[in-house]
Amino acid sequence: MPTYIMLIKWTGEGIKTVTDAPKRIERARNTFKSVGGELKDYYFTFGRYDMIGIAEAPSDEAMGKAILITARYGMASIETLKAFTEAEGYEIIKGLP
Repeated sequence: MPTYIMLIKWTGEGIKTVTDAPKRIERARNTFKSVGGELKDYYFTFGRYDMIGIAEAPSDEAMGKAILITARYGMASIETLKAFTEAEGYEIIKGLP
């Protein structure tokens, strides 16, 4: 299954209700399950982003759906990156002319 990295920042509303974060993360886990994916890891971070999530989803469409469902609650903004394993990256490179 494709892997995705989510770079997440609190919104003003999200930080005001930060104590609800455990419930929100559990809701996100359930959302990913509902589209056939999984929220594999979740980290709180210092710096430009407040959190990083690592997820798998069966397709870009499923991932997009999970992100939109999660983002519409308005507690965080999410930038999503599609990740490739080292082996997948080498296959891409190997196919270059």
